[in-house]
Amino acid sequence: MSELPKNSEIDTKIEELASELQEAIEKKDVGSVTRIVQKIPPGELPHILWHLGLEDQTRLMELIDSDEAAEILLELPESQAADVLEAMDSLRAAAILDQMPSNEQADLLGAVAPERSEEFLKQMLPGEAEDARRLLRYGPETAGGLMITEYLAYNESLAVDDVIRDLRQNAEKYRTYDVLYIYTIDSDGLLRGVLRVRDLLLSAPYQSLAALEINDPVSVHVDTPLRDLDHLFRKYRFFGLPVVDSSGRLVGMVRRQDVEEAMAERASRSFLKLLGIAGGEEIRSMALKERIKGRTVWLSINLVLDLIAASVIPLFENTIAQVLALVFFLPIISDMGGNTGNQSLGVTLRELAAGLITPRDAWRVIRAELPLALINGLVIGLLLGVVGWIWQGNIYLGVLAGGALTLNTIVATSLGAVLPLGLSRLGIDPALASSPILTTITDFSGFLLILGGAQLFLPWLLT
Repeated sequence: MSELPKNSEIDTKIEELASELQEAIEKKDVGSVTRIVQKIPPGELPHILWHLGLEDQTRLMELIDSDEAAEILLELPESQAADVLEAMDSLRAAAILDQMPSNEQADLLGAVAPERSEEFLKQMLPGEAEDARRLLRYGPETAGGLMITEYLAYNESLAVDDVIRDLRQNAEKYRTYDVLYIYTIDSDGLLRGVLRVRDLLLSAPYQSLAALEINDPVSVHVDTPLRDLDHLFRKYRFFGLPVVDSSGRLVGMVRRQDVEEAMAERASRSFLKLLGIAGGEEIRSMALKERIKGRTVWLSINLVLDLIAASVIPLFENTIAQVLALVFFLPIISDMGGNTGNQSLGVTLRELAAGLITPRDAWRVIRAELPLALINGLVIGLLLGVVGWIWQGNIYLGVLAGGALTLNTIVATSLGAVLPLGLSRLGIDPALASSPILTTITDFSGFLLILGGAQLFLPWLLT
């Protein structure tokens, strides 16, 4: 039995392929470029392209076939793929877009600058451009924005033999479709039913689709939000669902895989926003200007909020001078308040994104969170109190530190639970704004609790 290659060997191989690819691109050796791309292990293409600059990535797209270029771009993060497209000649970019599924076309066209998007659309095949323009009208996280227009639909009055004949005549076109279902419509294009390909192939040639179809299939409206689509696919184990407009006309199909990818992208963006990436997306190949916008602005705002939180400390200079041990507890109480608050914040953001709660559920959320906040506060407060007592030999200092941490934990946990709901009601992105606001308030609260308490009980702390 052969041994698996070690990570170092794999990394060396990837670097060698990246170097070979860059050299072939510089020589404009189409044959070598194609051969190297085909040798790249599955899943490693984005890593290799990361080693190339934007100029080489663009030249690569221009050297290989349009369908291969489309496959490569679809493996890249959307922002990176959009940068590559924008750097290309519009005619070449349009040829590559023509090879992509309609929903992917719309996503990339929506990610590039509007003037470039219009240039690409003018150069694309008329049918592809029409589908892309239609999808661009819908929100990116709706059924209309996620659906594909590559599906099979036939009038329910047709016979099985008519459909099979059409499938054979257009086999080349349909080969790229994900076909598990065939939808049936009436003469006005209204959705009537759904038919499994298996049932079609095993039925008599003369039977009409109306006799085989499953009537009133589960469908979604073009404006159905991503959250509801996710719920539907969790409830039904379908490969895809038909999408209809306000009149009930069939306009597309939304696939399970596209909904799952959109949910994963939403979770990724929310995570980055919580970490302070304002745009919710960043990779290091992005322009420095965009990265500054995504990080530095947020850090500047956060600095101002931190200064506000720390402004309480100078008010207690005399108290701190007399009980220097307080300096030891300040960062602990601040950090633990942020940690416990962010735990609660994360759960609320998840429930909010999943549609389990709305801003109207604020009181119910607090009631569910308070028992846990109290238990956590008492446990970690007791631990810190014992540390303070043993360290300084003063039980009052231990009680003060433990009590301040307990109360701040309750404040932080409760605030973390409801803050995203309040921001959501105000129309502010809770994933981006919740964390800095939470940190500011809990820091201010923690500093005030321990320093204010120390000033009140100063005589006991000095014994």
